[in-house]
Amino acid sequence: MSDRHFIVGAGPVGRHVAQLLAARGSEVVVATRSGTDTGIAGVDHIALDASDADALSAAAEGASVLYNCANPGDYTTWEQVWPPLAAALLVAAERSGATYAITGNLYPYGPVDAPMHEGLPDVATDHKGILRTSMWADALALHQAGRIRTVEVRGSDYVGTGVGENGHITRQVPGMLAGKRAWVIGSADQPHSFTDVLDMARTMIAAAEDETALGRTWLAPTNAPRTQREALTDVMAAVGRPAPKVSAIPASVFAASALFVPMMRELKQLDYQWTRPYTIDDSAARAHFGIEPTPWDEVCRRTAVVG
Repeated sequence: MSDRHFIVGAGPVGRHVAQLLAARGSEVVVATRSGTDTGIAGVDHIALDASDADALSAAAEGASVLYNCANPGDYTTWEQVWPPLAAALLVAAERSGATYAITGNLYPYGPVDAPMHEGLPDVATDHKGILRTSMWADALALHQAGRIRTVEVRGSDYVGTGVGENGHITRQVPGMLAGKRAWVIGSADQPHSFTDVLDMARTMIAAAEDETALGRTWLAPTNAPRTQREALTDVMAAVGRPAPKVSAIPASVFAASALFVPMMRELKQLDYQWTRPYTIDDSAARAHFGIEPTPWDEVCRRTAVVG
């Protein structure tokens, strides 16, 4: 089997997948629209519009695994960006014969009343969750038809190296290091699962290369839940800093801003994730892959590093 790995996207997950694969000596190609150089030794980089199915298929030819690590950060563009991109990735997976590994999230489950696990149905009602649900359903249908091989790994909100503005905890770090108050969405004191982006990448690679893991979703091994206040305090403590002042954005302010700011409106649709316990049961992936999450204190030290 080829040991060529083709990664679409150079965000936090894509970079970590590339780094892990390159470190073991695999051939790795990272494709982004701009040809972003990750700076990882041994990784090739190409500029590519991944929503062009023909161009993507040609570039992915000969790959053993095609990783969807794309991360359109602006929720307001998802309805325009994701459908052609997801369709092109399916075409490329079928034409190349590469295993198609998808970076997923928890949005498809919608609001929950207990820890999330892989047996829960995808019943999201907001448009972002519905879109992610349909993306997985389309890939699974092709897998079940024998046209592709696929797997999706889902993680909770990311912490760790390089997450930056993409994470609810990490985006607070520069301000906290400067002694500023941290402002969080929803409640600062509800338990929440935070997935280390490195553990997400480790699970992606393991799932993609395990034939017995294909055709289903997996929840990435994740540390025990922490509240937003606890997580922010733990991150500062990891670098010898005092506990930060933490406040929740008043619900009235959040609701008012959602009326006028499109991105805030998108976040408002997901505020259920921060107003009640939002945790995962990762026991299936731990048992199947033998992967344990990186110790929380180490994750916090890496989360506190800016840049």
